[in-house]
Amino acid sequence: MNEAVIVAAARTPIGRANKGSLVDVDAFVLAEHAIRGVLDRAGVDPADIDDLVLAESLQGGGVIGRHTAMRLGLVHVPGLADNRHCAAGLSAVQIAASSIMAGMDRVVIAGGTESLSSMPQTLKSTPASARNFTPWMSASHPATSDAPPWDMAITVGENTAREVGISREAADEWAALSHQRAAASVDHGWFDTEIVPVEFAAADGSTQLLEHDEHPRRDTTVERLATLRTLHPELPDSIITAGNAAGLNDAAAAVMVTSAEYASAHGLTVLGRIRSWANVGLEPARTGLGPVYAIPKALGRGGFALGDIDLFEVNEAFTPVAIAAGRRLGIDADRLNVNGSGCGLGHPIAATGARMVVTMLHELARRGGGLGCVSMCAGGGMGSALVLEVG
Repeated sequence: MNEAVIVAAARTPIGRANKGSLVDVDAFVLAEHAIRGVLDRAGVDPADIDDLVLAESLQGGGVIGRHTAMRLGLVHVPGLADNRHCAAGLSAVQIAASSIMAGMDRVVIAGGTESLSSMPQTLKSTPASARNFTPWMSASHPATSDAPPWDMAITVGENTAREVGISREAADEWAALSHQRAAASVDHGWFDTEIVPVEFAAADGSTQLLEHDEHPRRDTTVERLATLRTLHPELPDSIITAGNAAGLNDAAAAVMVTSAEYASAHGLTVLGRIRSWANVGLEPARTGLGPVYAIPKALGRGGFALGDIDLFEVNEAFTPVAIAAGRRLGIDADRLNVNGSGCGLGHPIAATGARMVVTMLHELARRGGGLGCVSMCAGGGMGSALVLEVG
């Protein structure tokens, strides 16, 4: 079986949806920036690229990978759109690695893109014969009393906190820490080498360049977070607020995956090796515990123990997700979400998994190498995890 390696990685800055710098830069353009960054950094002959797997979650369907390939002049490159809700970008990398390891492809670009600022609005008539079109969104799972399909604050946030015994104070403390870590990473320039700047039209009509993530709030404190109202005050002991939830964001991220043999033959620098991965399903009401099940499965497939992993990132769709993984799996806080995650950095849904891979590669390299595991829950009762090795 071939070994799958990553030879280039890039992402755009993460913008604040609806009111940030990238509000008028749609998902298609964001994807072009990230993938062009990968092409520029890889030094691979474009003729050798076999496929482009691009995740999308809320962009209305279509094969966004093929669209992006055409916009970049890669006419011979087909495209694949994948959607595993929040874990779609991570699944794109897994799909690429699968094809490389199976020997079917030699070079695949994989990633994800999301613009919550410009997501399309869908209409549907139910029943169709009524011809009465109203706003509609595809449900992630069949509705139950404890798992409403469009309310992740309950299925991911509140339910996780209740099962694991996470208090409002603990959720807010982790949110403040996430913002602090994300802001520190920005200020130290630790993201600079992974980011491809994006031009945007400013309010004054000038063209400006966004070079840094704009979601982290440096003034976030536990005391300020404690003043926010919960999203579901009708629930007993509710703890989820806008402050301990992930942001709404715009961004894209991508990596180039090749076989180790191809990388060696072409003198490419290997940023990291994809060692193993896993995806799991569980009851939708327990969606936030997806990483608790996905991480051990991914580690087991690679022959690793929890203690072998130097760094973890568990996406903070809501902070109880990361807290629960840390508590249930015994992951120390000093090796979990060291750069912040969904709460502090933001969560551009389909891009987040690929963004986590890009950031983990660079953070491990900055520390001299090691093993990293990225994981996340996904709507409808799913979890995903992937193990990387750098050095």
